[in-house]
Amino acid sequence: MAKNRHKELGLSDQEVLGIYETMLLARRIDERMWLLNRSGKIPFVISCQGQEAAQVGAAFALDREKDYVLPYYRDLGVVLAFGMTPKEIMLSGFAKAEDPNSGGRQMPGHFGKKKNRIVTGSSPVTTQVPHAVGIALAARMEGNDQVAFVTFGEGSSNQGDFHEGANFAGVHRLPVIFMCENNKYAISVPIEKQIACEKISDRAVGYGMQGITIDGNDPLIVYKTVKEAAARCRNGEGPVLIETVCNRLTPHSSDDDDRTYRSQDEMEKAKSQDPIILFESYLKENGLLDNELEKEINDRIMRQVNEATDYAEEAPYALPEEALKHVYHEEA
Repeated sequence: MAKNRHKELGLSDQEVLGIYETMLLARRIDERMWLLNRSGKIPFVISCQGQEAAQVGAAFALDREKDYVLPYYRDLGVVLAFGMTPKEIMLSGFAKAEDPNSGGRQMPGHFGKKKNRIVTGSSPVTTQVPHAVGIALAARMEGNDQVAFVTFGEGSSNQGDFHEGANFAGVHRLPVIFMCENNKYAISVPIEKQIACEKISDRAVGYGMQGITIDGNDPLIVYKTVKEAAARCRNGEGPVLIETVCNRLTPHSSDDDDRTYRSQDEMEKAKSQDPIILFESYLKENGLLDNELEKEINDRIMRQVNEATDYAEEAPYALPEEALKHVYHEEA
């Protein structure tokens, strides 16, 4: 990475360190979730590891005071940047009553927090795309300059929800950013068996929108691209499809064994492109990070993760009858 690229983008030293710290926080929470799962304490993990640069770079490029995000299940970095806390993530993992996503009803990865404009998703993939388009339409009708930002994997780009949502957004030139986090695998199916075109962004032309493919391992490239896309949306120039090419450094989920379909050489290559290690190198080259500050940041993050884990593990579960709430309309 060239020197001082962040300054060319208008990012201060503190802001770029904030991107790094949020990426590292997502990684450390994710690693803890795997340990908790393997020790039998939480039921499921679906990992963000390898995609933190795309997630956090994008989130920092948005207006986190007014824009809406509709994350997919790996987007831990996005929701942390938009205001979810490690404690809230852990409460969800342990399925406790205080879980802000669903009160312990949903699996981990079903993020949602109304006051932070994080719109909850569902287990069938890609349903968040038409929801994002609807939010963008509402913004247009209300005459404000909010942007809807929605993410999904490259496998999801094959679903009808993506195509219907993209078509509607293109026809009406709505302020929505579609960001495909292409980690090259839909569970165990490699991308060459998923799509016939070269890039996911090639699909944009069919819907009359701009399509861009970028390196998802570089948060500064992602920041620049999403910032420009958001400006385009706010100027009434229509939606944008961004494809961030990245790597999934873990199995699809805690229920998957990727050794059956990924070679050791492939995994070693992916790990050599770890976005956190690459970004640490950039920060050190620019004199923003040294071993002492790196340890200070990591120690601070681990205190947060430990406190969140302890709190969530001891927190009460919802009462059984709580499962009956929010199913049908209830009289006040």
